[in-house]
Amino acid sequence: MTLVALARNPVPGGAIAGLFQGFDGAPLRYARWSETTGHCRGTVVIVPGRSEFIEKYFETVADLRRRGFAVAIMDLRGQGGSKRPLDNPLKGHVRHFREYDYDLALFMKEVVVPNMAPPYLGFGHSLGGHILLRAAGLTMCPFERIIVTGPMLQIAHEQLHMPLSVARALTEIIAGLGMGQLVPPGVDQRPPAAAPFEGNPLTSNRERYLRAQAVLEAAPELALGAPTFGWMRAALRSCAMLGALDYPASITVPVLMVAAGRDTIVSTPVIEDFAPRMKLGTLALIGPSKHEILQESDDIRGRFWASFDAYVDAIKAAA
Repeated sequence: MTLVALARNPVPGGAIAGLFQGFDGAPLRYARWSETTGHCRGTVVIVPGRSEFIEKYFETVADLRRRGFAVAIMDLRGQGGSKRPLDNPLKGHVRHFREYDYDLALFMKEVVVPNMAPPYLGFGHSLGGHILLRAAGLTMCPFERIIVTGPMLQIAHEQLHMPLSVARALTEIIAGLGMGQLVPPGVDQRPPAAAPFEGNPLTSNRERYLRAQAVLEAAPELALGAPTFGWMRAALRSCAMLGALDYPASITVPVLMVAAGRDTIVSTPVIEDFAPRMKLGTLALIGPSKHEILQESDDIRGRFWASFDAYVDAIKAAA
């Protein structure tokens, strides 16, 4: 199993890439790296956002390794280099978010724990952050700490194009009638990173945006388009579960939530409401950032890494 290398996006040295079997036997792609400092502080497990792929995180992998962390990352089922469930590979589809839960548990069991040093830190963006917050509510959460950027606690109104209550009812009806594999009519089915840079909702940094586009041009099989009605139903149901009044207090793992002030993909106000209701939650708001904080300008990324460093240094202080 290979990783896509470009001159502007080289594979960090020492990568070990492969496939592991998801809960239903589906082959899911992963990659892992050791730290580069000679002293391992633990392992960061990256869970990407919807439509993302391992190659998009090469810069972040290098940043983490320089900080003394080993890194493991997987392509979520249905995207990147992992198995696609539908005949049309551009359709993003799952039946229930439990599928992500089971896959993450197997990734930890089969790849991370046997090969990589603890403590384990979960690091998730958008959908990945949502998946980690589901894991954080488990009695036996595998992570000592969790860091999430732009977590998908509620899909932003700009993406739904209708009131949330209407979206919930519509997806329940259409998926319930057996049409969950359809994509909503009129939805742009291009991969998010394939749209022009001008006016994109992901990042204000042209170079990093075009770098992700270059990866998809070199390896179009990594691209993912619009989600199906079935995926949307599963997402809205899971958002409702995390949005229950008692859910944040059930999380006993320390969580750092980093929100973007200019986010139009997920709801920042919902993140700001959720964070203080966790027992061990910390919130950092980066006002100038669009949704993809780690694909933003050096200044914005620097603000993120300052928050990250302060947060993980507390692990040493508490040891």
